[in-house]
Amino acid sequence: MSTIFRRMVWLILVFIVVKSASAENWPRFRGDNGTGVVSLTGAPTSWSPADYEWNLELPGEGHSSPVIWGDKLFVTSAIDEGAVRYLFCLDAVTGEQEWSRMFALNRSHKHEKSSWASSTPTTDGENVYVAFADEETYTLAAYDFSGELVWRRRLGAFTSQHGQGVSPIVYQGMVILPNDQMGPSSIIAVDAKTGRTVWNTLRDYRRTSYATPMILEQDGQPTQLICVSGATGVSSLDPLTGETYWQTGEFPMRTVASPVYGGGLIFASCGGGGKGSLLIAVDPTLSKDSFKEDADRIAYSRERILPYVPTPVAYEDHIYLWNDNGVVSCIEAKDGKNVWTQRVGGNYSGSPVCIDGTLYAMSEAGTVHIVKASPEYEKLGEIELGDPSHATIAVANERLYFRTFHRLISLKVNTQDAVDDEVR
Repeated sequence: MSTIFRRMVWLILVFIVVKSASAENWPRFRGDNGTGVVSLTGAPTSWSPADYEWNLELPGEGHSSPVIWGDKLFVTSAIDEGAVRYLFCLDAVTGEQEWSRMFALNRSHKHEKSSWASSTPTTDGENVYVAFADEETYTLAAYDFSGELVWRRRLGAFTSQHGQGVSPIVYQGMVILPNDQMGPSSIIAVDAKTGRTVWNTLRDYRRTSYATPMILEQDGQPTQLICVSGATGVSSLDPLTGETYWQTGEFPMRTVASPVYGGGLIFASCGGGGKGSLLIAVDPTLSKDSFKEDADRIAYSRERILPYVPTPVAYEDHIYLWNDNGVVSCIEAKDGKNVWTQRVGGNYSGSPVCIDGTLYAMSEAGTVHIVKASPEYEKLGEIELGDPSHATIAVANERLYFRTFHRLISLKVNTQDAVDDEVR
């Protein structure tokens, strides 16, 4: 086979991979199943404001992340102490606003680091689903892609010390929304087309939880809905019926970070006061004896240098813990052995994402810090966005989307450079 022919074949293969990666949607908090991991190649580690495709201001303030399906981008915002909340639909390529919808709620309290638009929407490609709450009403609504209201559900009062922030997810034609608050709690699944209840499972309650659930699919095992709360610890439910399979038992403190799966284990943490206090690695394997509380599922735990708010990243054989105070650790997924711990800098309320083996995270000051997701520590760069952020980066359409307090910024990835590098 000639060198030219081999290079042509390689170019075609790389093109297919790049196109596949660029076609990925970002349908919920932290992308597909909440992993925060995407295979898009060519993402830059340095850039300037001149490189942005667009940089637009949104009314009010929001800490939710955008979600993207095809050329549709959805993001939320709020003004007037939560009296007015917004859902925006933008063209994901041009940034042009296509429509907005307003929610009138009561003014309510929140944590100083939160916003009245902290819950990230979710979409299934037909509708977009959004959750808002004040102290009297927890609301879940569906809009189609043209902005028409499909249905709206009021789920009762919402009692919380710090406001609402958990995000809904979509699974098998259902919208699933945790409702772990300081009063009567539950997890509800509603029909995505009608909003009618499919199942509603009551939960023990203590403190409000901000952890967004994930779906766990393993070969030869029933599919599990993995949830986290202070009252139940890590819990597993049948996502089709709401039946509880198992739970690890009460966490000692509040849960904010969402669960992740890596190395055959579920990772979840709790904490308070700006730092994590306990991380547990949980064996999720189901057996006929595992339909009850089962603290023996905990393979190991870690009690220091932990994130409280940011959700970890599971990548290859390691878990990356990006802590609130800018200290990052790499640990082995199988046993929790510490590989490295380094101070990256900044403070964080958003979570890192992993783009083709590189970690990106926005600090509260609005600086993107970039670190290699590798057993060998390497910091690759940091870029100022010019506006504070408590949100998580979204990745779709060969673009990185940065949600700051008041702005939404699009950075297009030059995938041709990645192709050229591979060919060379």
